[in-house]
Amino acid sequence: MNTLLRRCSLLAVGAALLAVTGCNTVSVQSKQYLGVPMYAATDPAAVQILHAQPSAPHVRLGEITVEPSGNPTVTEIEAKLQGAAAKMGANAVVIVLDQTMVMGAVVSGPWWGRTVSPETGRVIVGVAIRYTP
Repeated sequence: MNTLLRRCSLLAVGAALLAVTGCNTVSVQSKQYLGVPMYAATDPAAVQILHAQPSAPHVRLGEITVEPSGNPTVTEIEAKLQGAAAKMGANAVVIVLDQTMVMGAVVSGPWWGRTVSPETGRVIVGVAIRYTP
């Protein structure tokens, strides 16, 4: 009986956590540029998030596209950017685009009276860079 109570309480805690966190996801895609030297991975915590191109000499390594859904925090989004940039060996990510775009459409209703509603989503694009000496 004690085992049954423990399992039920674990299920209740799991359901509560799911309800609190909701369905916040952050989809990440990265594309490394051709002809760019390969660098060893860096520490994601050390990767800077910049909103303007730095004046220090640097090399562009590739692009990172992030599509958050739900309501993730800024920290969660930045962590995904930092992780993807760190895999490329970057020191920083320069945000070049942050906007809401039409991602598709939903068609509903009967065939004689259908309605089409656009589906929008946020898209963030960053360029991974590595400082050069």
